[in-house]
Amino acid sequence: MENIIDSKSAHKFTYGLFVLTTKTDKHNGCIINTAIQVTSMPYQISIAINKSNYTLKMIMESKIFNLSVLSENATFDIFKRFGFQSGKDVDKFDSYSAPVSSNGLKYIKGDYSNAFISLKVVNSLDMGTHMLIVGEVTEAKVLNDTNSCSYLYYLNNIKPKQKEQKPSSYKVYACNLCGHIYDESKEKTPFDSLPDDWSCPLCGAPKSEFSLKEEIKGEESKSKVYVCKICGYEYDESKEKVPFDSLPNDWVCPLCKHPKSDFELRV
Repeated sequence: MENIIDSKSAHKFTYGLFVLTTKTDKHNGCIINTAIQVTSMPYQISIAINKSNYTLKMIMESKIFNLSVLSENATFDIFKRFGFQSGKDVDKFDSYSAPVSSNGLKYIKGDYSNAFISLKVVNSLDMGTHMLIVGEVTEAKVLNDTNSCSYLYYLNNIKPKQKEQKPSSYKVYACNLCGHIYDESKEKTPFDSLPDDWSCPLCGAPKSEFSLKEEIKGEESKSKVYVCKICGYEYDESKEKVPFDSLPNDWVCPLCKHPKSDFELRV
C-alpha cells in the first residue's frame, strides 16, 4: 500500500512568526516561522532558511542575526514590508525607523514585536532546499507582554480576507419538477461537472430533469492575479507575462517556496 503524504499537514503545526534581520553592506530582513530553542545552557536557537533567500546569503557572510518575535499587534504592512519583497531589489528598512541592538543589527520595535534576540552563528547544516542555522544568543530583551503572533492568528486576524464575488460567467438551472434552483455562482461547481447520479436536493429528481434557466456571460479578464495562501505573495499575470496555468507543476512561490497548489485566484 502506497503511503500518502499530504504536505498541508505541516499547516497544523503551531508556528510563531518572526522577522529575521542581519547586515552586510546594508540592513535586511525577512519573515520566518522556523525559529525554535535548541538548548538553554548555552542559550541556542535554530532557524531554517531556504537557500534562495537573500537574507541567508547575508547571514552566512556576517555570521550574526537578530530575531524579532512578532506580537499580535503586528500589522499587515509589516508582513508586506519584510515578507512580500526581496532584499535584492529593495531596501526593506527604507522609511522604517528601527532600533539597533548591541551587535549593530536592526530589530522590530515594540509596537509590533514583544522581544528581540541577537545571535551569532555557531553551526549550520545543509538540508537540501534549506540551511539549518544554529545561533548562540548574545543579547535578548523582552519589549512588552503582548501575546506572540502565531501563524493561525495571522491568518484569522491580520491577513486581509479575500472578497467573494460571483464569477464573470455562470449558469442557472431549474428543476422541472419542483422548481429548485441550481446557481453555479453560489454552488461553486459547474452543473455539467456534477456526477451523473446527482439528484435534486429537494425532490430527488435526477440531473436530467434540470433545464437551463439563465446564462450570465461576462468578459473574462485578460490577466489574473493569484495569491499564495501561505505568505500572501501575488502572482500578477499582467506583470509576469506568463499565464499562471502555464507555469510548470514544480514551480514554487518565490518568497516562501510553497508549491503552485497553494495559490488561489483573486476574485
